[in-house]
Amino acid sequence: MDWLVADNYWTGRLLFQRGLAAVYLVAFIVARNQFRALLGAHGLMPIPAYLARTRFRRSPSLFQLRYSDGLFAAVTWIGMALAALTVVGVTESLPLAASAIIWLLLWVLYLSIVNVGQTWYSFGWESLLLEAGFLAVFLGNASTPPPLLVLFLIRWLLFRLEFGAGLIKMRGDSCWRDLTCLYYHHETQPMPGPLSWYFHHLPKPLHRVEVAANHVTQLVVPFGLFFPAPISGIAAALIIVTQLWLVISGNFSWLNWTAIVLALSALPDEWLGALVPTQATELHATPTVWIGVSIALTCTVAVLSYWPVRNMLGHSQVMNASFNQLHLVNTYGAFGHVTRQRFEVIIQGTSDAHISPDTTWQEYEFKGKPGELRRWPRQFAPYHLRLDWLMWFAGISAHYAHPWFTRLLEKLLRNDRATLKLLRHNPFPDQPPRYVRARLYEYHFTTRAERRATGAWWKRELVGQFAPVVALADSRSE
Repeated sequence: MDWLVADNYWTGRLLFQRGLAAVYLVAFIVARNQFRALLGAHGLMPIPAYLARTRFRRSPSLFQLRYSDGLFAAVTWIGMALAALTVVGVTESLPLAASAIIWLLLWVLYLSIVNVGQTWYSFGWESLLLEAGFLAVFLGNASTPPPLLVLFLIRWLLFRLEFGAGLIKMRGDSCWRDLTCLYYHHETQPMPGPLSWYFHHLPKPLHRVEVAANHVTQLVVPFGLFFPAPISGIAAALIIVTQLWLVISGNFSWLNWTAIVLALSALPDEWLGALVPTQATELHATPTVWIGVSIALTCTVAVLSYWPVRNMLGHSQVMNASFNQLHLVNTYGAFGHVTRQRFEVIIQGTSDAHISPDTTWQEYEFKGKPGELRRWPRQFAPYHLRLDWLMWFAGISAHYAHPWFTRLLEKLLRNDRATLKLLRHNPFPDQPPRYVRARLYEYHFTTRAERRATGAWWKRELVGQFAPVVALADSRSE
């Protein structure tokens, strides 16, 4: 069955496996650093409370068997260790079955986290990582030829990621059709990066070219993935270039990097030879059982593809949806609607004994989201600041802040150590504030002239109250 192997994609498979393992490593580090404040037993949305009302069938997870903060931390440490071993090549050097088991463990561990992560894990790149991670289980080790069918399934995943995103744009906001979305996007995206201010101030004709190029890359180029080389390689290379453009223009967690990793698997060895050492491992024949497993996997994905294909072709397409609890064969898409205004929720506290017009309010500063006007936006992706992202959603609608925002204010009134670790600056390091409140501001990038005159990257205008003044005696966990 030589036609079921793809000898010319050994290096592409290696880069995919190492790259995906690096994404897994980042994801487990993020979980380790943030879970206690967000999801821990005393977090903003505690996992124990969620498990008490959720059955295993709805959210399969190891934590359905037992939960403790210590066990969650252990899961993240095991995931980090397995991912690190895979990044440096240990996993691929193991026997075929052992290599597959490690990839399966990575998938099970991260699935267990996502399925109890609630709002904090509702992003499309969680399902993307899980779907890609499940396919990686069947890619084989360094001594077996790359399985053609599994590589095809990886391209099918990349196609759905790109084509779904292109469709949701064309069906959604009119600014995608008149090519004006990037007049706003760089300024209003969830978490601008270091170069976003500069991208925003590019000439408007260039913004229109960017949007048109995006449509071509997402609606036309992905079909090239299913053609023989070199067309498939050219399509993958164009996707990589586009994703790198997105990497330098904003912070989108590991979404763009996962897309790049997926595309690397479609580049033939002769293209990658100058960048990656040539294959040194002698390839052995793929076991017949493993070929059968690949065929069964392909049939399963074909059946499960009915739902995302129906979603993409339907008139009411939804973004970033999973059709099963295992997050396999999902539908993807982003920015079907582009916001024209940027609203930021700014949390303030005071130590004053009484509230009056003369009260001195000090602001809490977050790590990634805009706050202090002179602070240059930072690059965090592929690291994911979950609280910062949800604060962006809260600025769009207070609905997105339910039920965790009230609890966040309570944590700040207590100077909760785990919560404060998620922030960049706590203006009350010695003792908690007496009162906190939240106000809503409209933010805009400064003009070039304003930037030169003030040194500020942002300017803002008060819109109104987001949350009233509360003291510890007034706060209640919902």
